[in-house]
Amino acid sequence: MRLRPFAVLSVFAVSALALAGCASGDEPTESPSPSGGDASSQCLVDAQPGDASNSIDVTGSAPDLTATVPANLEPADIERTITTTGDGEDLAAGDLVSGSYSIYDGATGDLLESSADTSPDDSGLVPMLLDPQQYSVFVAALECVPLGSTAALAIPGSAFGEGRSTVAIVAEGVEKLPTRANGAEQAPVDGMPTVELAEDGAPTVTLPGGDAPTEVRLANLKVGDGATVETGDMAFVNYTGVKWSDGTVFDSSWDRGQPTAFPTNGVVAGFQQALEGQTVGSQVLVVIPPAAGYGASEGNELQNETLVFVVDILGVQRAPEGTVG
Repeated sequence: MRLRPFAVLSVFAVSALALAGCASGDEPTESPSPSGGDASSQCLVDAQPGDASNSIDVTGSAPDLTATVPANLEPADIERTITTTGDGEDLAAGDLVSGSYSIYDGATGDLLESSADTSPDDSGLVPMLLDPQQYSVFVAALECVPLGSTAALAIPGSAFGEGRSTVAIVAEGVEKLPTRANGAEQAPVDGMPTVELAEDGAPTVTLPGGDAPTEVRLANLKVGDGATVETGDMAFVNYTGVKWSDGTVFDSSWDRGQPTAFPTNGVVAGFQQALEGQTVGSQVLVVIPPAAGYGASEGNELQNETLVFVVDILGVQRAPEGTVG
């Protein structure tokens, strides 16, 4: 299994949309595990140590994780060296953890970005999603190693697209994050859909009678005490979406068995309203009319649909300076 091409070098993008693939949207193709890994392994990437990853000198630990990266790294494939082995449970694709990372230009050794740039608070830690659908760098770095481990990753420029430089990444997972909102429960709002939660937190939505609202309506089912989601941030969420027209679920991260992440300015307007200004740990119920959703876009199954979402906000990563717009 190989990584999909990375569209940009910012980890803010790498941790979400950029890892979904390059602009062409090509699907990944099967190939042998990187650096000679066992093809029967349960690890998606199973990158092995190599000269490039071994040459990365990692110092400190989260949140003060840094590295010295030699110039002109030239790995032939994805390489991973575990520099410190933690004592937690083994991490797997689909896990959401808080931790620390730094990303370096493999040609120059210069630091490009770190979790200190994107942390929403003074902790210096950020959410990191080991997303098996997007083959995230955090899958390559942290899967199949114990929580608390530190990894040095060398990725050839070819994984990012033609003409890209090699990238070096160091990452450490500190703790697993909840996959459901844990904020204080709030009183129901009259006229809004009702929500029942399964034992694992997955919501079931029951629609009220009457016509669909013509404006976006929001209600907090839970209010958390974590960081506030700001414009352009990456929000890590679990969600379920339901059509008002017939009550059917059209999309749900719960059904996929793992959280997902969206930049607030990369979703429809009504979903953006449901994220921005909310706090981590909150659960938001939002009704989105077509004008704030997918409108009358032809060929879209959600054309002219009023949508209902239940969104559990699990974490947030700030946009690096200069990327919001």
